Amino acid sequence: MYALQAAFSKDTHVAVTHANILGLLSLFFWALVLVVTVKYVLVVMRAGYHGEGGIMALMALASRRAAGWERGIVLALGLAGVALFYGDGVITPAISVLSAVEGAKVKAPGIHSFVLPIALLVLTVLFLVQRRGSGGIGRSFGPVMLLWFVLIGVLGGRAVVRDPSVLRAFDPLEAVWYFGRHPWVAFVSLGAVVLCITGVEALYADMGHFGRRPISAAWLCIVLPSLVLCYFGQGAIVLRDPAAAANPFFHLTGSDLTLGLVGIATVATVIASQAVISGVFSLTEQAVGLGMLPRLRIRHTSAEQRGQVYLPAANWLLYAAIVGVVVGFGSSAALAAAYGIAVTGTMTTTSVLLYVVARRRWRWNTAQTVLLVAPLLAIDLLFFAANALKVEHGGWFPLLLGALLFSLMLTWHRGQHIITVKRRAEEGELRTFVRELPNEPNLQLVPGTAVYPHGSATTTPLALRINVEHNHIRHERIIVLHARTLRAPFAPEDERVVVDALGDANDGIVLVTALFGYREQPNLPAALQLATQLTDELDGLNDPTYFLSRIFIQPTRSGGMALWRKRLFSTLTRNASSPAEYFGLPDDQVVAIGTTIRV
Repeated sequence: MYALQAAFSKDTHVAVTHANILGLLSLFFWALVLVVTVKYVLVVMRAGYHGEGGIMALMALASRRAAGWERGIVLALGLAGVALFYGDGVITPAISVLSAVEGAKVKAPGIHSFVLPIALLVLTVLFLVQRRGSGGIGRSFGPVMLLWFVLIGVLGGRAVVRDPSVLRAFDPLEAVWYFGRHPWVAFVSLGAVVLCITGVEALYADMGHFGRRPISAAWLCIVLPSLVLCYFGQGAIVLRDPAAAANPFFHLTGSDLTLGLVGIATVATVIASQAVISGVFSLTEQAVGLGMLPRLRIRHTSAEQRGQVYLPAANWLLYAAIVGVVVGFGSSAALAAAYGIAVTGTMTTTSVLLYVVARRRWRWNTAQTVLLVAPLLAIDLLFFAANALKVEHGGWFPLLLGALLFSLMLTWHRGQHIITVKRRAEEGELRTFVRELPNEPNLQLVPGTAVYPHGSATTTPLALRINVEHNHIRHERIIVLHARTLRAPFAPEDERVVVDALGDANDGIVLVTALFGYREQPNLPAALQLATQLTDELDGLNDPTYFLSRIFIQPTRSGGMALWRKRLFSTLTRNASSPAEYFGLPDDQVVAIGTTIRV
């Protein structure tokens, strides 16, 4: 709706001539072929991680065999791509809904003052229904999108039949000649051309929901032909009427049908926005599971589909950011300047991580890998450079947002590492603690079962150590429950739980290790019930008390991180979701025992 319009905006200085139109259409076509079809559909989507896709899955895949500085680079690239994807998640719903509503101005120019309120109303309703899940309304998504693509393909095809000269744009030489005639103008216009491929990262991120083959089939058989016809049809319209370059998409129908197209376009953009919002939720869930973000409250909205989740905090933060950019930028044309840099930044990091995966996982030799990745990376960098020219015209926004999120994730990751090292020093070795427990003086045995959820399988939970050394009590049965998150999206069911009797069986102390994938919501009571089926040690387990080790962070001026980052980490820790809620523990069976750690 807005890509070709942006190509002829006043910022690009592209004259509306026959040769320039053919050159732009050729760039649109070959961007769709080389970036979406070749790079993502044929190559990148091969880099699935247990069926999952997206920059987070690609980062996890690339880091599996990386170590030292290489692992650090992979982590930094992955986090940068994730941060920029969030920028995409903010701008996509805003520009999509705005551009659809703006189409009404073709039929009724006086509606201009109502565009922003209508767009904000549509977005508000969209975010209000997120808590209900997308399962119910999602059943209509497929038929509506099929109707949408068939419609724009037919409308574009009708215009192409009237002026078939636009078919010359299939020839890549048209793009070459366009650059030859106006090198700088053509380079600048790449910032608009990239708008035709802005959804490609979400296509990869949603691979876990649909699978590689259905996505590939839908793209090759329906979406790609429809888009090509639509863009070529818009080009044909502009060839006949250069004034239509101000909004060529909504001139495809003629004035009589424009409002109907606006209605269908609005519904389609709401669905597109929903896809990106779901992608943000999915990515956030993965980031929490991989320890890149603090624990957040996650609600699974479908009993059948694991991928359908709702994160209240992410939902309303995303909504606030989208409302801010809609009001702040005011139009789809202004947002188009901010859009491309987030997408091209993520595309670039994807290409670099793809090189690592091809070399490390697929065992390709250097020549093969460079031959494939170098041209794709060159295209990404060319698009990124063209969009970098828009920094002062709005491109600063996704860069600023990405920098803030990158700093937040890196701070959380680094802070967690520092706390883990300090905690383990205070906790001490678990088996040594269990072995020396009978020698503890004045220790009273109390009835019942105490469960100590713990982040390590080798050290002693601080809550257990405090109960023994300060409260001088121990329960008849003690379970150290360690939840471990894998770098795979889902844990194998036959390896979900491992039970280890620590010391003699009569000690009544066992270690239960529960495995979860980074796409799964950890449920410790369910894991504990599964463990009772594996060993007699846990017979008769009923209404245990869960003792949580609560950590209070005290920032200091010592090394490790800058003081402001330590304070940020402390704030994130205080505002993270309750461990009891995150791990599915019953509120009336939880006791928290706290200690302070200086960082």
